Amino acid sequence: MTGIAVYPGSFDPVTRGHEDLIRRARRFADRLIVAVAVNPAKQPLFSLDERVALIRRVVDDPAIEVSAFDGLLAEFARAAGATLIVRGLRAVSDFEYEFQMALMNRNLAPGIETVFLVPAFDLTYLSSSLVREVARFGGDVSSLVHPAVQQALKKKFGG
Repeated sequence: MTGIAVYPGSFDPVTRGHEDLIRRARRFADRLIVAVAVNPAKQPLFSLDERVALIRRVVDDPAIEVSAFDGLLAEFARAAGATLIVRGLRAVSDFEYEFQMALMNRNLAPGIETVFLVPAFDLTYLSSSLVREVARFGGDVSSLVHPAVQQALKKKFGG
């Protein structure tokens, strides 16, 4: 175990793919912080508080903390005492961006390593934006998200 790991993302909304990575990332640390990011470049469907609350409903492990953050991930991780950042890679197209971010985070916080996890095979295609799109048009997302998330999506889209 490495102590504290951080799994950052926007989680708008949290999907079964995120859940898979959260469970697997937890194996690498005594404590995992799911860090919900504020991204001023995006217009999220769910507010920051809603995203944090949904993840808390989905995750049932006292060693997993859910926390919002704004600013640099490296600074958040350092302040939390983390030694590990966990990122997911769904496709080769994700790699270049994630590689650049990992190098920048290493530059900003040399004592914090980044590890990449690939999702379960059956969840590789899954993204929050895809889930939002399917839910927006009334499609069935029950296999893609936790029931609490499915209900929240129905409420947002009036279904």
